[in-house]
Order: sequence, then structure tokens, then C-alpha cells
Amino acid sequence: MDILKDEGGQGAAEYILLFGGVIVIAVAALIIYRAYFSQNSGLNASQDVNGVRSSIK
Repeated sequence: MDILKDEGGQGAAEYILLFGGVIVIAVAALIIYRAYFSQNSGLNASQDVNGVRSSIK
């Protein structure tokens, strides 16, 4: 019954959940940015960059 009292694997499971969450967020960000920079989307990154640069001046 020492197996039921052992909590050594709990930390590993928490790290797996943490890294899994980070990976999901990273994949979602890559999908969003890929759509933003693709030529087929209605978004235009170069116009946005030029707009930001002109607003700074």
C-alpha cells in the first residue's frame, strides 16, 4: 500500500500539464500568425507596419 501514499509522480504530472498548456498556446499563436502573414487572407501585414511607423512619426 506504499504505492497509494507515494506522491512522487504528482510533480511530473503537473509539469506535463503545464508544458501541454504552453504547447497548445504556442500552436494557436502559430496558426493565428500564419493566417495573418499569408497572402490569401484579407489582412495585410505591410500596410499595418507602415501605419504604425507613420503614427510614430
